Amino acid sequence: YIGKNKMTDTMSINGQEIAIGKLLLSPTRTYAPLMKRLLDEQFDAIKGVIHCSGGGQTKCMKYLPQPMQVIKDNLFTPPPVFELIRENSGANNKELYQVFNMGHRLEIFTDEASAQQMIATAATLGIEAKIVGRTVAADKASLVLEAQGETVTFQY
Repeated sequence: YIGKNKMTDTMSINGQEIAIGKLLLSPTRTYAPLMKRLLDEQFDAIKGVIHCSGGGQTKCMKYLPQPMQVIKDNLFTPPPVFELIRENSGANNKELYQVFNMGHRLEIFTDEASAQQMIATAATLGIEAKIVGRTVAADKASLVLEAQGETVTFQY
C-alpha cells in the first residue's frame, strides 16, 4: 500500500471509526449460497455470470457472445474505501471502474422478469441486489457507465 494514510488511520463509516488497513484487507463476501439457489431455481434464466474482480466493471465485455452495448446506469454507490483509493491514487472514474469492482462484486445477465425473482432470492439471504443496467444491440461492442454523475464510455 502506498498512500498518505497509515494502515492504522481510521475512516468514519456509518458513524463508526474503522482502521483503513481493515477496510483494505477485509474479505469479500461469498456469493456461493446465492449462486447455489439461483442455479437450482432459475438455471435456464441465467445467461451469464461475472464475478467483477480482475477487470472491474469492464470484465463483462470479455464474454459477450456478439457485439452489443452494455449500459450500466443504475450502479450502487461505491463503498467509502474506493473514495480513499481515489484520493490516494489520483485515479479518475474511468480507471477506477476499469480496475476495481467499485462495490459491484457479482453480475448476472438475465431477462428483467427473472431478475426480479433473483433480487427477491438475494434479499432472503441478506444481499442487496438490483438491476444495474441492460444490453442493447449494436454494431460494435461498448460499455457505458453512469457513475457518480459522470458518463464513462469504453469502446471495444
